[in-house]
Amino acid sequence: MLFDKMSADMVKAMIECIPAEVTVIDANDEVVGWNKHETRLFKRPLEAMGMNFRQCHPEKSLAMVEKIIAEMKAGTRDKVRFWIDLEVQKGEPKHKILIEFYALRDDGKKYIGCLEFTQDVEELRRLEGQKRLMD
Repeated sequence: MLFDKMSADMVKAMIECIPAEVTVIDANDEVVGWNKHETRLFKRPLEAMGMNFRQCHPEKSLAMVEKIIAEMKAGTRDKVRFWIDLEVQKGEPKHKILIEFYALRDDGKKYIGCLEFTQDVEELRRLEGQKRLMD
């Protein structure tokens, strides 16, 4: 593996600096970790750690998330991508938020969990031309 030589502190720092929110559930549907605790778009109380994801997910989207996880467990889906418009700051225009779910699989392709990856892509949508490294 490419990350085998990284310390736990280095892996944690790497995950915290990713410009997105990451939440992970295990094969038993329990929340086992997330990053950016203080600055998340979708806040999670510390009590959510170890909870079944069904207890932490908005009811209006729960049935769809359950379907996605079931398909990942069955091996018929590896990822899903969708986006929403969300008011990030009160009174400001909504931002486009990209949300992706990725099946986590071991070397034998057995389902071991799911990663939810949430990113505010509003700035990315406005990129034009190019900006070189030293510009």
